[in-house]
Amino acid sequence: MNAMNATEPHVIDGTPVILPGDEAYRVAREDGLLTPALLVFPEIVDANVGAIVGLLGGDAGRWRAHVKSAKIASVMRQLVAAGVGHLKCATPLELRVACEAGASDVLVAYPVVGPAVARVAEIARAHPATRVSALAETEAAVAAWRGTGVGLFVDVNPGMDRTGIPDTDVEAVARVARAITQAGIRFGGLHYYDGHVGTGPGWEARAHAGYDRLLEIVAALEGAGLAVPEVITAGTPAFAASLSYPRFAGRRFVHRVSPGTVVYSDVTSAAQLPPEWGLRPAAVVASRVVSHPVPGRVTLDAGHKSVSADAGVPTCAIAGAPWLTPLKPSEEHLPVAVPEGRAVPPVGRVLYLVPRHVCPTVNSFDHAVIVRQGRIEAVETVAARGREQPIPPSLPLHLKMESSAS
Repeated sequence: MNAMNATEPHVIDGTPVILPGDEAYRVAREDGLLTPALLVFPEIVDANVGAIVGLLGGDAGRWRAHVKSAKIASVMRQLVAAGVGHLKCATPLELRVACEAGASDVLVAYPVVGPAVARVAEIARAHPATRVSALAETEAAVAAWRGTGVGLFVDVNPGMDRTGIPDTDVEAVARVARAITQAGIRFGGLHYYDGHVGTGPGWEARAHAGYDRLLEIVAALEGAGLAVPEVITAGTPAFAASLSYPRFAGRRFVHRVSPGTVVYSDVTSAAQLPPEWGLRPAAVVASRVVSHPVPGRVTLDAGHKSVSADAGVPTCAIAGAPWLTPLKPSEEHLPVAVPEGRAVPPVGRVLYLVPRHVCPTVNSFDHAVIVRQGRIEAVETVAARGREQPIPPSLPLHLKMESSAS
């Protein structure tokens, strides 16, 4: 099976998607590579980061990149080196790794409750050079952060109905913002994740209508004497809509966008985002053919424990081979259909899989193989994968012992 021209499209759910051929990912001495293996290409990461900063008019400070995708400390350092010092995360572990990577400002964009409040505050105290913030959606939640030094953003629900105060309840947003300032806590602004708007007909208009409501909230807060320092919108799905919305310009607040998947890109983002942006997949899974079970089918060693199935089937595209169709995986097996008349890749052949959803795929691996100019440069721990131990190191010893005894 020869390398394919990168312009031949893959078809995912009926949508033609242009992906690089396998020549972009093939590594020297792949015969010694244990598979499945996560490969990360820092040169492509740099190009993707540069493309996003370019779309933001060269202002890297307008990007609050979500590091749920990056996960790897060296990739977070690449973001910081490119001027993307404002980051966003979902877990205390991601927060710690982002702080250690030199981020100047990190928002934990996830409801932090219970013992996690103390853990986030502990990480913030250990990294005084990084400004740390969290989210609040009720006045009661604000009290837990008093005296921690952690700032708070109000989480606004744009209709995704996952977290936050509905964007139609302006007064509730104002009450929480007022509670933050009255508690002596730094008010960071408004967090508004509109990942549900989709890409179907009218999606941009729906996103813009949501931004209109968001600006009404800002106006109400400012009218009540509450300055709004920052407004955060848009992960990867709605990023283009945030770029095209003209009313964010010229405001008192700083508007930041927060896509994270674009750092690595994947099959889904390739289908969602304009191809002229030039984003390319920067993280792939190397997988081997392990069986020819029946005619017209081969099996790879990259089941859903390696390539996430959360975005549906097919879980991936096979670089350089758009005619190969990945089927429903099991834990360690990925069956692939080979159409009649096409060469069947032999047992032992390494294929390079572009994930449909790269973020949980990266989270599946303990290690990443860093590849530069076709050669393996290093093997790096995926430092922010998974979670911290459930009993924090700072917890009093007698509580740890009681926990173990129970």
